[in-house]
Amino acid sequence: MDEAFLTLLAKKDFEYITVKEICEVAGVNRSTFYLHYETMSDLLSESISRINEQFLAYMEKDSDAFSAKLRNCPRDELYLITPDYLTPYLSYIKNNKRLFRTATENAAVLGMDKSYDRMFRHVFTPILDRYGVLQQDRPYIMAFYIRGLMAIISEWLKNDCTDSITYVTGVIQQCVKMPQSETMNAV
Repeated sequence: MDEAFLTLLAKKDFEYITVKEICEVAGVNRSTFYLHYETMSDLLSESISRINEQFLAYMEKDSDAFSAKLRNCPRDELYLITPDYLTPYLSYIKNNKRLFRTATENAAVLGMDKSYDRMFRHVFTPILDRYGVLQQDRPYIMAFYIRGLMAIISEWLKNDCTDSITYVTGVIQQCVKMPQSETMNAV
């Protein structure tokens, strides 16, 4: 049913998709739909989780190696707000913009903050460890970064991703500056 839902979502907005249409495209009965989901939001939530899992698989073929790299690389390589990281992320969102737009518009219902929190935690935790950020400060820092990033992406999605990925990358980089090197801080 996920595939049927995504097929319909590519053609029309979430609020106009019916259970009947999903069942017709999926070739199942309504009772099958309700066996798996209570509401359309449940199906949307599952689809977003699946997309997030696919994205993580796409971005990090070996997430253990990536986490190890973050623990051991020079500190100046911990700044991930670069085209190398943002371009594939933003491309993925643009290629799935209808789903992501629907997700951001229904963020509260779907618990999107928690979903993105889990998705980014494996990236931020090693970086926060390296910078010695106190555990009690981490939820605030994570909330700031995730909600800030999502605000930029939500705005981009509202405009149907018409601004270029390069432009949006630049906006994100303006908001999240590269930390000064330790030698510069000592001066």
